[in-house]
Amino acid sequence: MKKQLVAVLAAFCLTTAIATPIKSYASTSTTDSSGEVVNEKLGDPIVVYGGSLSDSEKASVKSSLGVSGNSGIKEITITGADIAKYIENGNASARLYSSAKITPKNEGSGLVINIVTPENITEVTSDMYSNAMLTAGIEDATVEVAAPKKVTGHSALAGIYKAYEVTTGKKLDPERTDVANQELSVATDIAQNSNVDDKKVGELLTEIKKQIAEQKPATKEDVAKIVDEQLKKLEISLSDKDRQLLIDLMNKISNLDINFGKWSSQLNDLSGNIKDKLSKINDDIKNDTGFWASVKNFFKKIIDGISGLFG
Repeated sequence: MKKQLVAVLAAFCLTTAIATPIKSYASTSTTDSSGEVVNEKLGDPIVVYGGSLSDSEKASVKSSLGVSGNSGIKEITITGADIAKYIENGNASARLYSSAKITPKNEGSGLVINIVTPENITEVTSDMYSNAMLTAGIEDATVEVAAPKKVTGHSALAGIYKAYEVTTGKKLDPERTDVANQELSVATDIAQNSNVDDKKVGELLTEIKKQIAEQKPATKEDVAKIVDEQLKKLEISLSDKDRQLLIDLMNKISNLDINFGKWSSQLNDLSGNIKDKLSKINDDIKNDTGFWASVKNFFKKIIDGISGLFG
């Protein structure tokens, strides 16, 4: 009898570990560039390959990004020297597999990020890329990210910097690109260390940056207040370490040479996109009858087990 009671109690304890299933949304479509009308006012589409790719891996990435021999897309490679150029104290010996295709768009079009191999980009989300790219000064482009095997996705950002400069002829501010890279690292750290859903992290970063753009905080204490307000508003709990990392990052962002008036509008667009994704996830959870049926069945088995002990 005692062993059976222990087993039942253990089953009840397991209920605390039931997690709501979160579905990841990342586009698996690619642009058929050969079928597009070329806008001669803009730069050409360009693909940047990770410098560590083997020939077979590069061929796989080409296929994922829709690059063929007659596509007319310029192709370049990111190297360790580029990492050192765009990221302060960047590791020039880093292994580089993440690759991307950049297609410039008309002013005001905003950023569209498609991770075309979502199964292989394991840490960085499309929202994290969007946030970091806005911080770096990249705007009005469609970006497709791919990798031939499982990677974190961090190195794609430096490749995007290089491709953007080559195709648009615009020089990115190295201070902004460095801070943007730090932002990507902080975002993935928070998602992993504090067990915060990656889309919730994207929403948090966007909302804090919106408030920085609107309030223009004068001191680090003002930045900390904004961070704490948004953490409370979004009901996100961080460790002291992650909270401090976030405050330090946002303080750096607040001191960048950014047109915050224009930035605020771009962040509002990004915020709307993230909230739409979160709403879709919630709707899918509510409509996931299979999940709720399994929960009901789980509890029924526990109740039946208890009834068997005392019936």
